[in-house]
Amino acid sequence: MEGMPKQNIEKETEGEKIRALAKELIESNEVFPFSGLDSGAYAKIKADEEESPGYATPIDELIKRFEDEGMKVVFGKNPESGNVFILPLQSDDIENDSLFPKHLQISEGMNEKLKELISLSKG
Repeated sequence: MEGMPKQNIEKETEGEKIRALAKELIESNEVFPFSGLDSGAYAKIKADEEESPGYATPIDELIKRFEDEGMKVVFGKNPESGNVFILPLQSDDIENDSLFPKHLQISEGMNEKLKELISLSKG
């Protein structure tokens, strides 16, 4: 592994850890209570929404669904890619209804693996 930058090795390991955590959370079939959005993420999503209306489910509507239904962790269409999304429980629509784990707030009493997934996703 000589000559390979250490940062790339760390990133690869981080990506593998995110995939492993996501896999465990998905296989648990657990429904997680919505912890809220990180305030910076909310502001960015809201601004993007105003620039491109109709591109995805409006964030305020999505938040309401997360609060009502709870949330689940899912892989994207190609699980090997490591793309991980958060969806309202009753949705399978990654295109319109998803958030990235990094968008979520970490809250007290939250599932430890979910906390770790969010933390790693924030990089």
